[in-house]
Amino acid sequence: MPSDDSIHPDPDDPRLTERIRGFDQDGNPIDTRVVVERPLTLFLNGQEIVTMMTIGDYPDYLAVGYLANQNMLMPDDEITGIDHDDDLAVVVVRTERQTDYEARLKKKTLTSGCAQGTVFGDLMESLEGAVLKPDAELRTSWLYKLTKAINTMPSLYLAAGAIHGCVLCENDQPLIYMEDVGRHNAVDKIAGYMRLNGISGLDKIFYTTGRLTSEMVIKTVHMGIPILVSRSGFTAWGVDLAREMNLTLIGRARGKRFIALAGEERITFDSNDGADDPPREGAV
Repeated sequence: MPSDDSIHPDPDDPRLTERIRGFDQDGNPIDTRVVVERPLTLFLNGQEIVTMMTIGDYPDYLAVGYLANQNMLMPDDEITGIDHDDDLAVVVVRTERQTDYEARLKKKTLTSGCAQGTVFGDLMESLEGAVLKPDAELRTSWLYKLTKAINTMPSLYLAAGAIHGCVLCENDQPLIYMEDVGRHNAVDKIAGYMRLNGISGLDKIFYTTGRLTSEMVIKTVHMGIPILVSRSGFTAWGVDLAREMNLTLIGRARGKRFIALAGEERITFDSNDGADDPPREGAV
């Protein structure tokens, strides 16, 4: 596996963007970079699960994270292999346990995630009994440092826009930064990395550029992470679920401003030091 300091977007990867000729508002010719999206079909053992639209980096993490967050990969499942064929645009995850999700695949719920995210089966059932660490902490000084660090990291957004980012953090340090055309894909890449590297979410903070929807709350709880932060806003169901699951939910985190609508008891208001500059705008 790559080391932690290499787990971040690579704006210079030629496969992730391409240059296209166009015109600006004054009719002048321009040459601009745009994000490339491509299909990736996921198989679990011998069964086709889904075809995702993705930028194509870290397909192994995306595949494992997707299956884990869809409750198709159990915590005690042994992964015996992950095969990715770039030419065929296929990734196959193999497990020791035999799997058959034909019935579940017939039941789909279209989510509010961009790029047509889907949730299979009754994912709420997978949250039954989930307990998030009650004494996890988010200091305001950490939050301000995190937003400044995240918004100054090299990214595909700065290079081409039209993309979402998600970051796994610990205290005031970003650990893993993933981007994709859909925020759910970026979440799943981080979930896959955590699963394959045995990383616990108990003491982590999750940051996303996207809306705080029910899907984001469900996936964050499923990863065992007690604190979810976004520079974007909320949906009512997302807030209701966060309160029900005792998830700390912070939105509109820009510069030194934020709004907490759930789990505010984990927040320590210790400092206003940190990022003075408002974060750059992202896809919402």
